[in-house]
Amino acid sequence: MLIAQISDTHVASTGKKAYGVAPTIENLETCVENINQLDPKPDLVLLTGDITNTSQTEEFEQALTLLNNLDMPYFVIPGNHDDRLKLKTTFDKHCPAVPTPQNFIQYVVDDYEIRLIAVDSTIPKEAGGELCQTRLTWLDEQLAKDTDKPTIIFMHHPPVKVGVIEADIDGFIGSKQLGKIVKKYHNIEQIICGHVHLQTHTRCHGTMVTTAPSVGMELVLDLTLKKPPQFVIEPPSYLLHYWTPYNNLVTHTISARKTDGPYLFEEQ
Repeated sequence: MLIAQISDTHVASTGKKAYGVAPTIENLETCVENINQLDPKPDLVLLTGDITNTSQTEEFEQALTLLNNLDMPYFVIPGNHDDRLKLKTTFDKHCPAVPTPQNFIQYVVDDYEIRLIAVDSTIPKEAGGELCQTRLTWLDEQLAKDTDKPTIIFMHHPPVKVGVIEADIDGFIGSKQLGKIVKKYHNIEQIICGHVHLQTHTRCHGTMVTTAPSVGMELVLDLTLKKPPQFVIEPPSYLLHYWTPYNNLVTHTISARKTDGPYLFEEQ
């Protein structure tokens, strides 16, 4: 089974660039084309939040138009740049969440070899993440329904500091409570997230937490944690999570940039 993960697309309005410099529309278009030409093709695509840049209706509609060009099913969750209600309205078929009083976008996709659980970690009008008791209880209930099937939890904010100043400052409320739940279930293969605009991997709560690169806006890594947050424009990239025939999950980084090659080793 193959799962492509796109994150932090920050789609701007038509004719505009995110933050005035990032060609996010073109980058997402390139990423979609690259995913469609993979062989074998992914079974599905997950978008782990910050689909839009400023949560304008036009940005959601632009993102929907681009993502509908994917040749396979895709599922979305909100990031801190996304308005929940606008996202649910625009992407209703791609986030099959049951309505709740808080309008949390949480759901389960259980039609594949790996069970996928979407968790809404956003706080309206705040940059940081949170899993309140309502969301945590729901997650625990879903995990308890099948304690054997390999499972991936996907949400926008990583529940752990990763040494990237902007994400670490934003913070995450409820990490310890999440940990108590996750440690109960041996079948959680990975928690995959966005928000950091860099690929990172770390152990957390007895499983692996992975963050995906942004589609074209990469944060500058500063392990001194002293410099103001900066980003650079990079070719779009995404993650490819491969559930192998040997029942292990392997994550690859795929760049959508043009390359020179491929060449056969035997001919060089």
